[in-house]
Amino acid sequence: MKQQTFALTLLCLGVSTSAHAARETPFDFGPGFLTFYLDNDLFGNRDQDYTNGARLSWISGNRTMKDIGAIQRALRPLTGDDTSSSFLQNITGFDDPDSVAYNYGFSITQLMYTPENFSLDTQPPGERRYAGWSALGFSLHAKDENQLNTIEFLVGITGQYSFAQDAQNFIHDVRNIARFRGWDDQIPTEVTADLSFLQRRRLPLGKFNDVLSMDGYTEWGMRLGTFRTSAQLGGMVRWGFYLPADFSDPRLSETAYTHKFYSADELEFKPWSLYFLTGFRGFAIAHDTTLDGSLFRSVNTGNTREPFVGEVYAGIGWRIHSVEISYAHTWRTEEYVEQEKNSNFGTVSVRLQF
Repeated sequence: MKQQTFALTLLCLGVSTSAHAARETPFDFGPGFLTFYLDNDLFGNRDQDYTNGARLSWISGNRTMKDIGAIQRALRPLTGDDTSSSFLQNITGFDDPDSVAYNYGFSITQLMYTPENFSLDTQPPGERRYAGWSALGFSLHAKDENQLNTIEFLVGITGQYSFAQDAQNFIHDVRNIARFRGWDDQIPTEVTADLSFLQRRRLPLGKFNDVLSMDGYTEWGMRLGTFRTSAQLGGMVRWGFYLPADFSDPRLSETAYTHKFYSADELEFKPWSLYFLTGFRGFAIAHDTTLDGSLFRSVNTGNTREPFVGEVYAGIGWRIHSVEISYAHTWRTEEYVEQEKNSNFGTVSVRLQF
């Protein structure tokens, strides 16, 4: 109960500080984006390992810092703008700090992991340990015409209060699929805190005519926390008709939001978009609670984490006015030594601009 109260208190604090900023300044929630992500390995005809993820994220339109709540405002020294240390500015900073625009956001994320054998009351030998994680995210985003820096602070919880078991049982009951029986053997309940940084740089690859074009971005990032500590490197390319003007990730991650470019008003009059995408990511992982157990107590998960994981993905997206739907399929290398084959899963994302 203390762990639930802690998470709810932090959420209320973030909302109340943003509301306080709203009373002090001419403030409204739009224009912004509300995005829902759903990962599931049933798209790959599997039901094991990383089996499901869901995330709901909201991000504001461009704001000045006085319009942003206290939790997100506290993240500003990590964005690489002119308030950051010279070291951070040299690594992540902007060419012209005066041209930077800011957005802030909130997110709710849930991830679940299961073994392949669903009929045993405990973890099957050599298969993945049952694990669930749910988290609240508070983010600050700084961007110019070519670069986006995202900082997100996530406070989460593992174990039964992640409600991963409840979510899976609900979906399996609706689809008339047998329930997994071993959730009582999931990793224990623990509050987690993580800080993620992600930088993306825009790649304007070519405009063939007024309709057809190609773009993309490179990305690198770091995550430091009690749930996961890692570094990543990747990129994505899109090509199609009337490409949406954004840096957005088509897949669920701890920093997944829908981002407009700094200045994209001239593209808002296009009534539709149709595009294809492909990309990759590589991870170096120092800690993963679902595979290593807790940082603060001894937990044998029965798994041995792989230190390096790679993935590729491809997909398609379609936008009509302010609604955008995309699907991406991911192929990921083994995440733990005992895993017998690569995993694959699909991501459906739905974006609403308002």
